[in-house]
Amino acid sequence: MKNFNIAPLSALAADNTLPARDARLGAPPAVPTGVPNSAPTGAPTGAPTDIPAGAVADDVAARVEPALDNDPVGADPAEINAWLRLCHAPGLPPAAVRRLLAAFGPPEAIFRASRAELAGVLPSDLVSRLLAPVSAVLMAQIARTLDWAGRPGCAVVTLAQTAYPRALLTLGDTPPILYCRGDIRLPNRAGAVAAALVGSRRATPQGRDNARHFARALGDAGVTVVSGLATGIDAAAHEGALETVGGTCAVVGTGADLVYPTRHQALAERIAERGLLMSAFPVGTPPRPDHFPRRNRLIAALARCTVVVEAATHSGSLITARLAGELGRDVLAVPGSIHAPQSRGCHALIRDGATLASSPADVLEALGIMPPVDAACVTPTALPPDTAAVLEALGYDPVSVDTLCGRTGMAITAVLAHLSVLELDGRIARLPGGRFARSTAQGVG
Repeated sequence: MKNFNIAPLSALAADNTLPARDARLGAPPAVPTGVPNSAPTGAPTGAPTDIPAGAVADDVAARVEPALDNDPVGADPAEINAWLRLCHAPGLPPAAVRRLLAAFGPPEAIFRASRAELAGVLPSDLVSRLLAPVSAVLMAQIARTLDWAGRPGCAVVTLAQTAYPRALLTLGDTPPILYCRGDIRLPNRAGAVAAALVGSRRATPQGRDNARHFARALGDAGVTVVSGLATGIDAAAHEGALETVGGTCAVVGTGADLVYPTRHQALAERIAERGLLMSAFPVGTPPRPDHFPRRNRLIAALARCTVVVEAATHSGSLITARLAGELGRDVLAVPGSIHAPQSRGCHALIRDGATLASSPADVLEALGIMPPVDAACVTPTALPPDTAAVLEALGYDPVSVDTLCGRTGMAITAVLAHLSVLELDGRIARLPGGRFARSTAQGVG
């Protein structure tokens, strides 16, 4: 699978470097057995090197007493307090947090370490920031998070817990804290049987139909559908998968206590009740443009493959597709009309090496799952000749009634009568602007 260069990476760029450690501090302390060294052979003395997040996660997990069968469904208040103090200490960059976790293990161990031990890992100014009294702002954030985590169905999941999604450990900067509502074990239970369905916020009715159809078919086959709760394709994908055995996971770009867009409040509640709603952003975080590319990264990492249902040429879904390719995941795209702007991104992905997905069976094949017998393959009930002629004239792109009159030679009253029959039968859908299109979710045509 090729990497996709359609969407720029600038929105995802992060500063993972640390300032040079004060040479007066001397050499770092010895690294405990099994902990990745913070400076590889050949690195300049005193030049800190960032620790891969996966290595940090593995080491933190190894330092925690194993309790796979009795692992709580979220961090307890003391753990939440310590993790928030570490991860949100003012002026402490994520790279410094990763170095501390790699050297000492969970935050409780970090805060038990002496200043001298900490100074062997971080520059002295960062040690001072870490050990500074907790600010009023951070104290308020901790209190707000503890209150939220105490509500039914809400949990804070950290790298130190077995419920943390293993699929995210492939990221170079694994988020150390996740805020979850619902079934926090869903990602690990799904494992490699998870697919991301993403696409345009300004989706066409046909695109939303396709997203629901794909999600329902995948979910019925046991695949967990991952998406971002956005308007359009994302929402349709969640709706299609909600009542299936595979379920759905929504990764959001706000705090897990907020819903964006607000009109998806009811959908978010249903996902939290029957699946999982997840965020890497602290409780109370509002929507911001730079949050959504970061959210897309988590979507791509959680899924074995990413399916783009509809996307314009500058869609954020193309960022998700490119990130999936870079993570070694399969990328598929659903083709559409050559005249539809919302399909141009999908066509570009296919041109650049993505797999064409004409049906859910293509996605199941990418996941290594044998497709179930598709009820859509059953021959539909025969139509009266004139009604069948209107359906044939409809083709596969949205068209107006006037166009159908021209193609069939029928009077407008007759065409409208046949369209009503087809619409009631679920074979076509009425679109804005007085146009009609086939309902491919019915598998007709």
